[in-house]
Amino acid sequence: MLTHEVLNQVPPITPFEVSRDPALLAGLHREGAGWAEAEVRELGTLAGTERVQEWGRLANEYPPVLHTHDRYGNRVDEVEFHPHWHDLMTVAVEHGLHAAPWADDRTGAHVARAAKFYVWGAADAGHMCPVSMTYAAIPALRHNPELAAQYEPLLTARAYDFGLREPSTKAGLIAGMSMTEKQGGSDVRANTTTATPQPDGTYRLVGHKWFTSAPMSDMFLTLAQAPGGLSCFLLPRVLPDGSRNPIRLQRLKDKLGNKSNASSEIEYENAIGWPVGAEGAGVKTIIEMVNMTRLDCVIGSAVGMRTAAVRAVHHARHRKAFGAALVDQPAMRNVLADLVLESEAATTVMLRLAGATDRAAADPGEAALRRIALAVTKYWVCKRAATHAAEALECFGGNGYVEESGMPRLYREAPLMSIWEGSGNVAALDALRAMGTQPETVEAYFAEVSRARGENPHLDHAIDRVGKELADRSDIEYRARRIVELMALVLQGAQLVRHGHRAVADAFCASRLGADWGAAFGTLPTGVDTTAIIERAFV
Repeated sequence: MLTHEVLNQVPPITPFEVSRDPALLAGLHREGAGWAEAEVRELGTLAGTERVQEWGRLANEYPPVLHTHDRYGNRVDEVEFHPHWHDLMTVAVEHGLHAAPWADDRTGAHVARAAKFYVWGAADAGHMCPVSMTYAAIPALRHNPELAAQYEPLLTARAYDFGLREPSTKAGLIAGMSMTEKQGGSDVRANTTTATPQPDGTYRLVGHKWFTSAPMSDMFLTLAQAPGGLSCFLLPRVLPDGSRNPIRLQRLKDKLGNKSNASSEIEYENAIGWPVGAEGAGVKTIIEMVNMTRLDCVIGSAVGMRTAAVRAVHHARHRKAFGAALVDQPAMRNVLADLVLESEAATTVMLRLAGATDRAAADPGEAALRRIALAVTKYWVCKRAATHAAEALECFGGNGYVEESGMPRLYREAPLMSIWEGSGNVAALDALRAMGTQPETVEAYFAEVSRARGENPHLDHAIDRVGKELADRSDIEYRARRIVELMALVLQGAQLVRHGHRAVADAFCASRLGADWGAAFGTLPTGVDTTAIIERAFV
């Protein structure tokens, strides 16, 4: 008898078309970007090839290395990446994932970019960080029209030009963001970095930043205390005269996940910066950037959940246990269907947020909806990603716990989106703050979810519950998470009822908004059409 005959093992999922995602393609057309379908499919096909999946694996297997000095003792402050990091970045930038909507006046430009970000993110999450920050930097940079005119053409250029050179000599630029400090974290008003004005209109910055992602970016938006209060500044890595701006990379962070991407502590040693916005308006200015990266947090969580659900379903279709394929066993069908529900709800609401981003400039109602919907969705979808990844990994049994399955990488990556740009409490309290200071956001939220009234009794009841929760102002900060969670679920349910597959919408509302649902995945009520739901994750 052969002891090493391989039986009952699941075939590789590659190659597969990441963009073969019915919720994604339907939303792409619904939100006005159907013109981008061909490019989304092209990019999704590329992302699912064995070659590109290997790029992502190797970029994480061999993480960045910091070189503070050269062989002669000169300070260089450079990060060395695996070559496939640059391959991933090149594709992302050439397809406009970094900033294309700001140079594209077609309807649905932000939706098209979101869909491309979603499919390409299945290759590797780490390199999407500098891609996202470049996208987010432009609306903040526009607070200084002179700087925007100088740098925006290079930030939107579809050319990945890695290396430390004076920005005007490069074909394209990548931007980063540096806000938090060790004594304050999310409380950026506690920052101690100082910015001293100079006669030429620049500022000299001195201080220590605790978490600066993608430190090899060409420029950073950063916060520092100027004479007029906390302010925003643009700091290029290389100055117009070709010299290095004294931004010192102290160390790289040893992170749980996101290994392909470098994150660092940096020191400003009289670094030269240009003001972006007025002195004292730093938070107001940089919040433009934060809001855009929060949208990408939602997209990143959505693609992580889609990848996890697709891989779990693929495994279950090809693995047998106890005399039957896993996918045909009732308990597993419940789990798989539940995972797909969570994924489709995230994808559907993500596209709605991207659509609101497209329309916000011309439509105050869409702007108000985006403000509140992004806050509640960032809280909930990003928080669900880690639990979702753990359950999907468990569908593989012990095989899922082994690095070769790819599931541990997904699992390690999942918590980041909930932490980045404001962890749970920050996001939940931001939603309350928005509703308290901008009452039009509450009106926009109820106008949006009420469009689905009369289609599902669970949803109707939940909309009423949101109204009651908001009407009760007692202990509202204590109840912040409960309120924002319910608002996020109602928003997802409303989108699915109006636009989703009927089986998905009914099961989502019966479980998330009804009373017949347990605490773990795989506790859907009876009567759910699991076949129709699971088939939506077939590749």
